[in-house]
Amino acid sequence: MTGPQTLRTAPGGPLAGTLDEVVATLAERPGERTSAAAPLDAPDPDASPPQQPSQQPSPLASLHGVSKSFGPQDVLRDVSLQVRPGETLVVIGESGCGKSVTMKLLMRLLTPDAGEVCWDGQSIESLPAAERRMRRLRFGYLFQMAALFDSLSVADNVAFGLREQKRPEPEIAAIVEARLRDVGLTMAAAGKRPAELSGGMRKRVALARALALDPDLMLYDEPTTGLDPVMSDVINELILRTQRRGGIASVVVTHDMHTVRKVADRVVMLAPLARLSAAEPQVRFRGTAEELFATDIPEVRSFIDGDAAARMDELAA
Repeated sequence: MTGPQTLRTAPGGPLAGTLDEVVATLAERPGERTSAAAPLDAPDPDASPPQQPSQQPSPLASLHGVSKSFGPQDVLRDVSLQVRPGETLVVIGESGCGKSVTMKLLMRLLTPDAGEVCWDGQSIESLPAAERRMRRLRFGYLFQMAALFDSLSVADNVAFGLREQKRPEPEIAAIVEARLRDVGLTMAAAGKRPAELSGGMRKRVALARALALDPDLMLYDEPTTGLDPVMSDVINELILRTQRRGGIASVVVTHDMHTVRKVADRVVMLAPLARLSAAEPQVRFRGTAEELFATDIPEVRSFIDGDAAARMDELAA
C-alpha cells in the first residue's frame, strides 16, 4: 500500500480523493485570534442585541438572555452568544448543560421560554413564518448521528433539499457531484445506501447534504462522536475547509478538545444548571482557544484536562 499523497489543489479548494489523500491535506489553521477571555463576573458582551456601526455586519445568529426548560427541567438560563460572519464558534461543556438545545434555538427548531433569538440582528419573532422558513435555509445542520435517510442512496440524500426547492435535475446532479467531491467522496459512492457506509463516510455524506444548499452558517452537533482519531481529524479538516471555501460561519458543539484546539476561533463553555446556584452564570468561559487552554479557572481547567478529582469529591460528600 502506498503512503498518503498530497492533493494538488488550491488552498481552500475542493477536497477530493481517497482517505489517505484527505488526511494528507491537514494543515495549520491560518489567521489571528484576538478575542479576550472574560472572567466569570464580567459583563456579558453578548447579553443585549448589538448596536453596531453600519460598516460592521450584524451577527448571523445570536441569543440574548435566552432561557429554556422542558417541563420541570431547566436547561438554559439567561444565555447570550453571537455567531459572527466567517468565524467558528465552539460550544463545550459537560453532558446535560444545554449545548445541543442552544444549537436548536439558534436554528429556531425550538422556541425560547424567555429572551430573544436574532438572525442578522433582527428578532426572528418579528418575521412572518414564511420568511423564517426561507431564512432558515441559509443554515446547514450536521446531526450527531448524521440522520441520513436509510431508504435513499447517497446521491438522493445529498439532493434531498435541492429537490424540495424544485431545482432542475441537471443542476441537482452537478451540485451533488461537486459537494461529494468537496467532502472527499467520488461518484462511486453515490449509489450506495447509508447502511453500506462507515460512520465517517455517513458524516461526510451528511455534510455534503448540508453544503448542497450553500449555507451561510453551518451547525455541527458532536461531529466527531464515535469516530476513530484519524477520521475525527478528517472531519475537523472538513470543518476548516468548509469555513475557508466560502467564508462560511460555523457553530460546533463538542467534547473533543482536539477539535476545539484545531477549529475554534472563539469558545463558549456552559455548565449544567443543576451544578450552579441561582446567582451563578451558566456561561463559565468565553474567549479564544488559546485562552481556553491557558486558563487557570479551576472548573474549566478540570473539564479540558479530563480531571475527575473534583467530581469524585462531590460524589463522596
